[in-house]
Amino acid sequence: MRECDATFKQGALFVNWNVPKNGQTHRYYHPLNTVNHSSYDFSLAPYWLMNRTSQRYDYAVASQSHVCDANRGPKEMTTPEYMAVQEYSYHLNAGKFAAFLTKHCVEKLGVNHVLANVQEVELDAQEYIVKLHTDSDTAPTIDGDLFVDCSGSNPILIEKTYRIPWHDISDVIFNDTAIAIQVPYKSENVTIPSHTIMTAQDAGWIWDIALTNRRGVGHVFSSKYTTIESAEQTLRDYLGDDAKGCEARVIPLKLGYREKFWHKNCVAIGMSGGFVEPLEASAIFLFDAAANMLADQMPASREYMLYVENKFNRSFTMRMERTIEFIKLHYCISDRRDTAYWQDNCDLNSIPVNLQENLKVWKTRPPTRYDFEQAWEPFNLDSYLYVLYGLEFDTKIEASHPLIVDEHLAAKKMTAVAELSEKLVKHLPSHRDLLKKVQLHGFTRI
Repeated sequence: MRECDATFKQGALFVNWNVPKNGQTHRYYHPLNTVNHSSYDFSLAPYWLMNRTSQRYDYAVASQSHVCDANRGPKEMTTPEYMAVQEYSYHLNAGKFAAFLTKHCVEKLGVNHVLANVQEVELDAQEYIVKLHTDSDTAPTIDGDLFVDCSGSNPILIEKTYRIPWHDISDVIFNDTAIAIQVPYKSENVTIPSHTIMTAQDAGWIWDIALTNRRGVGHVFSSKYTTIESAEQTLRDYLGDDAKGCEARVIPLKLGYREKFWHKNCVAIGMSGGFVEPLEASAIFLFDAAANMLADQMPASREYMLYVENKFNRSFTMRMERTIEFIKLHYCISDRRDTAYWQDNCDLNSIPVNLQENLKVWKTRPPTRYDFEQAWEPFNLDSYLYVLYGLEFDTKIEASHPLIVDEHLAAKKMTAVAELSEKLVKHLPSHRDLLKKVQLHGFTRI
């Protein structure tokens, strides 16, 4: 953390997912993980739905929402490194982190790191890649048995060599452009939130991420519904005086996924394989999941390559489809109808059929573990519950419903969340104070 300009991340806050017509605003946290209990074991959603006017869903079931509200860190200085009081990940300076990983892999893991452009790809008679020809004087050719294509939105191997088709999802997920601005702090003592702040706009949304020395802020939007100039002005209006003197960077987003992620001895990981807009940082999960599955399923020889290829492709086609549905959920159950962008997002023609069917059922009961059949679905039951009831999805349920089995236990669990939340807010350090001490001293090693 001290080398990479990082902050702790405990969850994502969606603010101002609003309805301009009546001024209603949906604010809720999607905590990083299941932090107090798992709804797979005992769901509090049915009990909350019977008394939903008492407090917000995420407040009722997750202490992490209260910790984020108070701008507390997820642990204490006495908590060992990688251990947690509240679960967390990191917000990182991506450039510094890439340099840090390069150094670690070369110096500690013995990785041979070559910076070069691929000029030609050599295939054998069975169309497996056997060699890459580069423009490097030190490594003019690179031999290999398995090649991972991480060459981004214009991939060299999976697209230019193998011509695996791209499945476009712009009819479902509309946002195709981002504008990003790095905003320095005006004071060394400014509050540093430990969550991503996300704010809905007329044709997209704005992210606001705090690092130790600056904020990373950006507007993700659809070029079909607004212009780059108008979107940048929206972003600068959001930042106010903080945007003065700050340069904006335009980032095209290519949304979709490959019809195959693994072909022959080439595996596409990262944007070369697929990308869904960054609303829930789903790309980070999918890229990490792909790397882990590749490591776990590494074929012992070419003889087993096709078996692993088929398994990998089935898994990641499902993961991409479920990710798209989850991202679409944030839009299609919104109350906003004030612009064409929001109207079209709520049009049934833009909503995947599987999600439409689920939403019909979820009007009669909250989601349960049986709605998530695949063990490796990217977003689980609790994630859906946070979004559905953060956006006040209308589920009708009464005390006689079969899901209501133990009101006493539910009340006990909600009381435990409230008591733990009060204790954590009182004892955990502020996020900025924790970061300062980490930079000076680090955590106790485990």
